[in-house]
Amino acid sequence: MQGIGQAVREAVIYDQAGQLMSGSLMDYGVPRAADIPFMEVLHHEVVCTTNPLGVKGAGESGTTAAPCAVVNAIADALPPEQAAGLNMPVTPEQIWQALRS
Repeated sequence: MQGIGQAVREAVIYDQAGQLMSGSLMDYGVPRAADIPFMEVLHHEVVCTTNPLGVKGAGESGTTAAPCAVVNAIADALPPEQAAGLNMPVTPEQIWQALRS
C-alpha cells in the first residue's frame, strides 16, 4: 500500500513562494485501505547467507518495486506518446491531461 500510494497519491507541494502546502495529513495524499484494490500477497523467503541472522534490509521494501510497477502499468494502458510525460504521483488529472493531449 505504501508503494502504491507513493505512485498515485503522495506529493509534497510548495507554492510559488516556497511555502509547504502539504505539511499536514489533512493536505497530504495518504492512501487509505479503500484506495487500494484487493490483492493476495505471497511470500517467498530466501535467507541471506552473508550475516548471522539471515536477514536483509527491511522497512522500505514496499517503496522499491511497487511504484515502478504501478506507473509502468498506467503507462502501458496509455498510448506511448501520452505516457512519456507522466510523473509521480500519477494523478487522475495527469492521466486525463495525457489522454487529451
